[in-house]
Amino acid sequence: METIHAADRVFVTWDSEPIENGAVVVGRDRIGAVGPYDELRERFPQARVRHWPGSLGPARIHDGPVPAAPSPRERIHAVLKLGAVAIPERYVDSPELRAAAERNDVVVFPGTAGTPAIRQTGRADLAVFDGAGACIATVCAGRLVHRRR
Repeated sequence: METIHAADRVFVTWDSEPIENGAVVVGRDRIGAVGPYDELRERFPQARVRHWPGSLGPARIHDGPVPAAPSPRERIHAVLKLGAVAIPERYVDSPELRAAAERNDVVVFPGTAGTPAIRQTGRADLAVFDGAGACIATVCAGRLVHRRR
């Protein structure tokens, strides 16, 4: 079953023009469609809907040391709370941290990454930010992994 993630503004890339009252359709771990909410709701009438305040766009790449925390799992969760779902491997400093990233579908990659973007049939990695820039929600490989209360 699909989920529609709707927001005040949807960005395909963070430097693109926003889709006002936009939405992203997620099926399992993939992007099914991107566009105006009303159009997607009509195309996917059975989909579950999550409305988010603020701006929705591609999840970020955490380009820096992974935050300190008592356990590798909590370190990875700290990254997810920032709206990131990918980490350059130079910052993954132990086998335990790598295993925690893999268990949570966080991408660990060598070298440099391209610009994160929402692409049809691409992996469903999304982040929602409020007007102050705080992460409200993170979707990693189609799963809601962080939601600010």
